[in-house]
This record gives sequence, structure tokens and C-alpha cells, in this order.
Amino acid sequence: MSGAGKSGGKGGRGKKAGGKSQSRSARAGLQFPVGRVSRFLRKGRYGARVGGGAPVYLSAVLVSPLTR
Repeated sequence: MSGAGKSGGKGGRGKKAGGKSQSRSARAGLQFPVGRVSRFLRKGRYGARVGGGAPVYLSAVLVSPLTR
């Protein structure tokens, strides 16, 4: 593991100094509330653990028929 080509950090990931927080819906480019879908998945006992991408994917699926 040589660190060649890496200049510290995680390749642009992380918080910017003084940056404004952004919702997961805005980050995914959706108008549907990803946070609310995530909360319903956790509270609804659909699984022991809910991954980070699951509510984003489900929100995108739910928005799809509404945009047509």
C-alpha cells in the first residue's frame, strides 16, 4: 500500500469548511422526502437494518410514476 497519487482525504468526500448542509433528497436530485422514507422504513420494522441507499432508491421508485 504505497500512498502514490493520494493527497490526503478521501477523494473529495467530507464536509467543506463553512458549507451549508444539504438534504439527502437534494443530494439525490429528488423532490420526494428521503429522510421521511428512511424513518418509515425503520419504524415500520421492514428489516433489522436499513442501508443508506435503500430510502434513496425507494424514493426514486415512488417518484417515477408521479412524474409521468
